Parts: sequence; structure tokens; C-alpha cells
Amino acid sequence: MSENVDKDDESGAVGASGLFGASVDCEEAVHVLYHYLDGELTEERRTEIRVHLDWCGPCSGAAGFEAELRKVIANRCKDRVPDSLIRRVAEAIDEESKQHHGEH
Repeated sequence: MSENVDKDDESGAVGASGLFGASVDCEEAVHVLYHYLDGELTEERRTEIRVHLDWCGPCSGAAGFEAELRKVIANRCKDRVPDSLIRRVAEAIDEESKQHHGEH
């Protein structure tokens, strides 16, 4: 994990990430984006990424796009497998299991 903290530049200004402690760069934010969207990060790590996304337009846009894409895919992929197919697959597995156990 990157522990870069923005330092005062020659003008004495402090970058936004310096105000919040450890900063996350764009490469790191994109690298963990899917884990962030899936809720697989610690609360501290989620906060670090959220701060970056709040301040970085391109990364925020990428996160928004990915989140929206996931919603579209989830809404479009609601096909239901027919019960007859589920039964046929279960019967085939059962038959294969019986034959396999009978051979030993």
C-alpha cells in the first residue's frame, strides 16, 4: 500500500490528500476498484479509496461507470433456468454418481 503524503510544495500549499493522511494514487485506486465496489476492503482502506475518488474526477468517473455497468448487467442477466433443465442435470449427475460408485 502506498503511504505517500503530499508535502508542502514551494508555495507552502498542502495537497488534498495531505489533509487526510495517507494518500492513494490513481494506479492504486484503479487496481483495487473492483474490490472497493464489491465491499471487500477494510473500512480504513475503503475510506482511503473513497477520499481519492472524491478528489479525482477521472477515477471517480471510472468507479461510477463500473458501478453502473454492474447494475445494467445484473438487471439484464435475470434469465431463469427452466425447472425441466434443472431436473435433467440433477438426474444426469445422480446417474453418473451411481455408475461411479458401482464401479468401485
